[in-house]
Amino acid sequence: DPVQPANINCPGQIVISGTKAGVEKACVELKEAGAKRAIPLDVSGPFHSSLMKPAAERLRKALDEVEMKDASIPVVANVNAETVSDREDIKQLLVEQLYSPVRWEDSVRELINLGVTHFIECGPGKVLSGLVKKIDRSVTVLSVYDEETLQTVIDAAKGWE
Repeated sequence: DPVQPANINCPGQIVISGTKAGVEKACVELKEAGAKRAIPLDVSGPFHSSLMKPAAERLRKALDEVEMKDASIPVVANVNAETVSDREDIKQLLVEQLYSPVRWEDSVRELINLGVTHFIECGPGKVLSGLVKKIDRSVTVLSVYDEETLQTVIDAAKGWE
């Protein structure tokens, strides 16, 4: 019953992934070891674990059929928390992302080291915004989930340098 880190989200929050039985056993052991919370999440698959390697190979084949160009703006890859622009590197990291842990905390810290001071989360919920705030409270974090919050961000952005 394999279990491994799937998301390294912020200080004190790591999500694990694996078989259902493996995750359930790990939750019990983590609680016994003193974890504040260890609860199985309701997800549809063992994302970011070695159990996703067959899907990763299918993704690799699909990406080989896609014409991509080098990124004009570097992207911070969650696999290694480093910037990447080369199209072949991007394809490889997209494949690896299926079975590798998401290094969210390291990725956010890298963006901050690169000078990012404003983060905007788009979509329902504020999970990522909350994680960014736990990583570094000095940055500005906004969420867009409807027309009103979109307008709020647009208005706020007018004052950014």
